[in-house]
Amino acid sequence: MTMDPRPLITQPIRDELCAFRQAYADALRTDHGLLADVFSHIAKGQGKGMRPMLVLLAAKLCGTVNPTTYRVAVALELFHTASLMHDDVVDESDERRGFPSVKSAFSNQTAILSGDYLLASALTHVAETGRGDMVSMVARLGKRLAEGELTQLSLHRAADYTEAAYLDIIDHKTATLFAACAEAGAASVNAPDEMVKNVREIGRAIGQCFQIKDDLFDYFPNPQIGKPTGKDMAEGKLTLPAIYALGQCTDAGAHEAADRVAAHTATPDDIALLTRLAIHSGGIEYATQVMDRIHRDALTRLAGFDDTPVRHALETYIDYVVSREK
Repeated sequence: MTMDPRPLITQPIRDELCAFRQAYADALRTDHGLLADVFSHIAKGQGKGMRPMLVLLAAKLCGTVNPTTYRVAVALELFHTASLMHDDVVDESDERRGFPSVKSAFSNQTAILSGDYLLASALTHVAETGRGDMVSMVARLGKRLAEGELTQLSLHRAADYTEAAYLDIIDHKTATLFAACAEAGAASVNAPDEMVKNVREIGRAIGQCFQIKDDLFDYFPNPQIGKPTGKDMAEGKLTLPAIYALGQCTDAGAHEAADRVAAHTATPDDIALLTRLAIHSGGIEYATQVMDRIHRDALTRLAGFDDTPVRHALETYIDYVVSREK
């Protein structure tokens, strides 16, 4: 069994991560009965905390973690949680990380309104930093996430799903949040502009790798993932392995199946066909190569920082994103 690298990642920020978790728990404390039930449900399926870890590591890479760092880390995690709740309504997803989604456990209305509450709470926390640059960053993040979702909704044919379109979508939907976490961490400790920009690009690369890796999981059955095989295609999404394989394929049946995926009318047989095509036509290998190239670029950027335990933790973090098994 592969050793879990997360203790190596968190070791240089152990105390800061403890303080963040307390601050985040405080942010979710409420006397409203239904909201309290929703937040308790969310806590059961809480993720690994990759994004707040990145905020804290980026801050400590560039300076000393301070109250602004904690406030913006909490704000971004609240924002992320809200976006997942809204995404599950848009995608009609009944599961999130192997647990019932909020829309499934409660209702669409509850998921949307609870997500709105978290968004407002996120804005409150970032406003408490007293820094207009932080408020602007979160506002831009919200716009980019919405643009990514709307772009994906606008794709109705397989021909719309080019590699460029795919990379643009994951840049908006996933990479932009990781980029914001890295940028916020560096900016919170008043790092020089050029350093903030460099750290942001590292975060962006991490987010791109994170999403490509997530998409690769969808092509293989693995009960540990908490995400059924073929789920993306069942939701009308063609990801990089299938996009590449379709570009190498002249079989009309495969392209018709892909059109049905994009039109949200795909059958289980269509999804199985495209999954096999991606596996046997080099789609998995190609997507992995793209991810590995982005991974190397991120490590190259990070190598420009001082050789410290925090830098080593970030290197391990980046490696973990591409090597994780769930």
